[in-house]
Amino acid sequence: MRCSPDQSNANVIDLFTGKPLLEAQRERFIRISPELDGLEMLYANDTDKQKLFSLKILCWALRENGEVVGLVPWLDKIIACPDIDDPLNGKFEGYYDPGLEDIFFDAPIHKVVELESAAEYYESSAETPDAIVQEIPDTIGTHAVLSERGSHSMTLSEVVSWRLYFDGHISGMLVDPDKVASTPVLPGDDCLFTAEDCPIFRYYFQHQIANKIKAQDPEAIAAISALVDDGG
Repeated sequence: MRCSPDQSNANVIDLFTGKPLLEAQRERFIRISPELDGLEMLYANDTDKQKLFSLKILCWALRENGEVVGLVPWLDKIIACPDIDDPLNGKFEGYYDPGLEDIFFDAPIHKVVELESAAEYYESSAETPDAIVQEIPDTIGTHAVLSERGSHSMTLSEVVSWRLYFDGHISGMLVDPDKVASTPVLPGDDCLFTAEDCPIFRYYFQHQIANKIKAQDPEAIAAISALVDDGG
């Protein structure tokens, strides 16, 4: 059986979200499904108020409260599209289907049905919050930027997969080259470790930015260096 939120937390406020703890518990992710049709998130920020930007959606997630949302790697974590926020006042502007040139604001019904059916079929319990519920491959070319504090150098590491834990948090999984026993490295491999647990992990970037960094694009290098030197 899936655990129900503790009713005793109804009047307790989560210091990080400012929401009642019970509400925060009900917003935890309980099931994820990869986005395989190229759908994107649209957002705007203060760099150009007349322009919309897009990011490929990594996956769709079902919350404990029944809501289904798209997820994207955003700065140093994975986040629900409607919840994006950054120093430039990034704001969610909807989901986008580039094939149909269609903008919409609710998760596609086929993803809702898939996630609800899977959650019902794989209804589970766990003794610890860090029990692994799912692990899905990265399908959008996400890279992690690794850099020592105060260092002017950086390393790009491909994200192999994303791991959903019972408490609802999701971590990107990177390869430890010293532990690779066979290739290709697949989700669940023993040589994988969580990016967020790595002390030199800084940010996630999708493949377009990662490729510019690899190609030594001056503007991309300058922007990423500023972010890394800034520490956020």
